[in-house]
Amino acid sequence: MTSRKLPLLTIAAAMMLAATAFAQTDPGVQGGTRCNTINGVQVCTGSALSSVQKDTTNSVIAFFNDGLARFQDVESVNGGPANGLGPRFNFNQCSGCHSQPAIGGTGPANNPEFKVVGNCANGVAQTQADEGVKAIACSTTNTTPSFITATGPTREARFPFFFNANGTVNTANPNGGVEALFTVSGRPDGGTGCSLQQPSFAAAAAANNLTFRIPTPLFGTGLLENLDDSTLLANRNANLNNNFGIAGDFNHNGNDGTISRFGWKAQNRSLHIFSGEAYNVEMGITNLLFPQDRPLPGEDNVGDVGGTGLPSTCLNLSGLGYPEDNSNPQAGNSTTNAAAVLDDVSAFANFMRLLAPPQQGGVILNGVAVTAASISNGRSLFSSIGCATCHNPSQGNTQASSATADLANAPVNSFTDLEFHHMGTVLADNISQGGAGGDQFRTAPLWGLGQRVFFLHDGRCGNLLCAIDAHDSSGGEATTVENNFDNLSTSQQQDVLNFLRSL
Repeated sequence: MTSRKLPLLTIAAAMMLAATAFAQTDPGVQGGTRCNTINGVQVCTGSALSSVQKDTTNSVIAFFNDGLARFQDVESVNGGPANGLGPRFNFNQCSGCHSQPAIGGTGPANNPEFKVVGNCANGVAQTQADEGVKAIACSTTNTTPSFITATGPTREARFPFFFNANGTVNTANPNGGVEALFTVSGRPDGGTGCSLQQPSFAAAAAANNLTFRIPTPLFGTGLLENLDDSTLLANRNANLNNNFGIAGDFNHNGNDGTISRFGWKAQNRSLHIFSGEAYNVEMGITNLLFPQDRPLPGEDNVGDVGGTGLPSTCLNLSGLGYPEDNSNPQAGNSTTNAAAVLDDVSAFANFMRLLAPPQQGGVILNGVAVTAASISNGRSLFSSIGCATCHNPSQGNTQASSATADLANAPVNSFTDLEFHHMGTVLADNISQGGAGGDQFRTAPLWGLGQRVFFLHDGRCGNLLCAIDAHDSSGGEATTVENNFDNLSTSQQQDVLNFLRSL
């Protein structure tokens, strides 16, 4: 039989295909609705806890649904059903930035902030249907920052340091506050004398004085809130018994000293505080917890430059007085839902508190279902190489709950220790919040990871391999663990990636 020699190009192409076939690959964002039956009730990512769905006696589900509805409100400056937007803001709707893969999640693949600036002559968005058709910020007074792209992460921006009067960065004067992206100036409902400029994002980028945060997912946060401090401390003591060079500590509330746990640096103590701060910082809406209109950090700075606060012409644009978000005692009567009495921040907190954890599911890689054996092996490797030393599969069980049964004595399978850790120079943002320093971040919970689009605190990574690689960093506690991952075989690495996308 006569042999035939293949052309060299054909052989090279075959070798490349073989290498591609056996290379580790992030399976990517897993689609579909992930659901499981819990206590006889279908619980999906984005739904209420099973006990909330079943509880008609105390009408807890009414509070969840009321919070969910308000979470989707489109905020206006004045004259609309939901008032108080601005004078500066990042977006006009909670659910706009917390929508992947369901309401309450993190930022979506198509960035809603990219469509904020438009021609106000066509009117401004007052409903969800208006968004993308009508402007939210006016193009006569706003431009879209370069780091806000159509398919990039939803972001807020911060300057780690204040600028000197001559425009140079003053590294001896820490900033770190949120620099809101847009202003209401020029909107028909934005007042006649309020003329505000956007922060100098281009100058900050040129000076390497610009960093970002992306929205954290909110699923299961009621369980995290209901972990008592003693359980977390016992878990930390167990975590310290490791050979990976991992330490870690908790951030604490500055007043009562209890462990704080929400935000990228675990800077917020409770879901109420987390909600109130976001309402004020992200939308500029004052509330019972944060009752003053918020200037930019530089406008409030009493350092070298000197702050002046917001111009008087930009105060009380809603015409409601302060706080703009208040309780509604007259809304409660025998014919209305008791939830209507609550202020928005309380409604948001209830919505988050009663949200079920994200549900796990199968994984599709290159159109083929990943085997259960691969996911199981990936889970074992995740622990053996040290990932689980920080990303604890569970921190323990919650304390008793007066809110709903599913929050009481429940395992919290969130894959975090809620501690902050040194992450080294690669991830450092030079911003301190509470006890967490410039390179320290809370261990991000990994439940729901399978359906996330962007990773790390600033959204720099769009795949798991990039996010894992960023853990190898000078001065970072995760460097040894990341090297352990690098030393796995290609098939073992693939199993770990498959496991992560099953979460």
